[in-house]
Amino acid sequence: MIVERDLAVAMRDGVRVAADVYRPAGDGPFPALLALSPYGKGKQSIQPLAQPPGSPLWDGGVEAGDPRFLTANGYVHVIADCRGVNKSEGEYRGWMSRQEAEDGHDLVEWMASQPWCDGNVGMVGISYFGTIQLHVAAEQPPHLKAIMPWNAVADFYREATHHGGIVQTFFYELYTRSTLGQRVSVTSEGLSPEQLAELVEEAKADEDLRMYTNLWNIVDNPVTNPSFFDVLMRPLDGEFYWERSAYTVYDRIRVPFYARSGWWAYAHMHLTGTFRHFAGIDAPGKIEIDRPVDEERPLARSYDEEVVRWYDHWLKGIDNGVMDEPPIRLFVMGSNTWRREHEWPLARTDWRTFYLRPWGELSESVEHADESSDSFLQQPLSETTEIAGLTYATSSLTEDMEVIGPLALTLHAAIDQSDTNWIVALEDVDPAGSARELTRGFLKASHRALDLERSTPWEPYHPHTRAEPVPIGEPVEYAIAISPTANVFRRGHRIRLRIMSLDYRGNPRPAPGVSQVHYPWHVCSSRTTRHTVFHDRHRASALVLPVVPSEEAR
Repeated sequence: MIVERDLAVAMRDGVRVAADVYRPAGDGPFPALLALSPYGKGKQSIQPLAQPPGSPLWDGGVEAGDPRFLTANGYVHVIADCRGVNKSEGEYRGWMSRQEAEDGHDLVEWMASQPWCDGNVGMVGISYFGTIQLHVAAEQPPHLKAIMPWNAVADFYREATHHGGIVQTFFYELYTRSTLGQRVSVTSEGLSPEQLAELVEEAKADEDLRMYTNLWNIVDNPVTNPSFFDVLMRPLDGEFYWERSAYTVYDRIRVPFYARSGWWAYAHMHLTGTFRHFAGIDAPGKIEIDRPVDEERPLARSYDEEVVRWYDHWLKGIDNGVMDEPPIRLFVMGSNTWRREHEWPLARTDWRTFYLRPWGELSESVEHADESSDSFLQQPLSETTEIAGLTYATSSLTEDMEVIGPLALTLHAAIDQSDTNWIVALEDVDPAGSARELTRGFLKASHRALDLERSTPWEPYHPHTRAEPVPIGEPVEYAIAISPTANVFRRGHRIRLRIMSLDYRGNPRPAPGVSQVHYPWHVCSSRTTRHTVFHDRHRASALVLPVVPSEEAR
């Protein structure tokens, strides 16, 4: 392997981006693979022994792939720093800015012009490295032949910064520890100093934000974290998030793609995006959803092997069967098996409704009483770490039930404040009473407005373009999207739904095997709030589950 470090590659505006190049030692030219992120190009290749989650040496930012393996298989591996961070010139303007996509275009074309490249270029790496691939592909660099966007976000607002309209703090962590450099805030652009000061004072007066002094400090002192300052100043969806969301440029992505995630999906960020890529990009594609665990770092050898398999087909023209397989590969929890499918949601899905009932029951029979409800009182984190809530569970199942697909909760509820968070979790409870959490859903009560044209009973869609205070004490209907799952509930197990309004860093309920590093926490209410959930015949709160008929029933 031939290594060239700290090359300064000029972008179209003259700013130089730093890159390391790893080349096979043999005769070329070779196809080339680009990895681009703000996490640090140098560290991607220095740790030969993989570390599992929980290791004190585990580093979530080491996710560009292994140059040793890729060069040994006949690929040039180029790892670059985004502009404005580490050794690259310029200003970092936050997650997936248009400037970053244009730089990716220029890097691809620079690679293709080098004597060691045969003109065929792909991209590698997961998470940030994966998401930027979609944005670069939308710029349509002529020599980019395919991409592999694993753990790639489709919607920056809904998946990354605001779950159901609730601020989630993974990006506070990310921007604080992993994107240092010449970072700038874009909030002040187009505003007078007086307008900006007014906007800042409004945010500083937010009672919920004031409870989290480390977040409030960013609003008070934007220079401490300009990128997350931009997020905190934008509680609603809009142009800032649209520029940084891959789904808005799907119509410009024309190259083959291979997307992947896990069922827990890193702070609930990557899972729904993977399915959106599959549905929204009009190009040859495939997706894979794996177990709900963190990958080791550096990435497992299986990742690099799959990179080689994918690009041997698209960059080397080898007929290895990678596109002969059904396009969807899913790991099914509960049975711990893999299966291949052709469409999403599955065409044979039996959408079944389970109603919330008195005594914590979850049943396919609706409650006939005229009035029936349960309540819980949640104090803020300034007073307690106890998570209050309600649970509803089926009786023990008499046969296995396979659930695969998106799901949703229709909730009729009243609160005694003008806003709250709804956080719901689906669990598999075994006969001994041990629960395994499968997935979650989120909705800020003031963001309850629905886009009916884009919604289905199993996948409600909220515009998040306005906040509407909740009428205090009045029953309100909420449609809460829950991230997709795939699980076999075994005979004797129970399906359980948990309804909450609070979580926090250190909350001890991540999915089994998931590290606390990627477990998100959300900005919750600073006020003690009573939540009343209704489940009578006039206000039937219900969970929609995607049940796959058994082999006998098909």
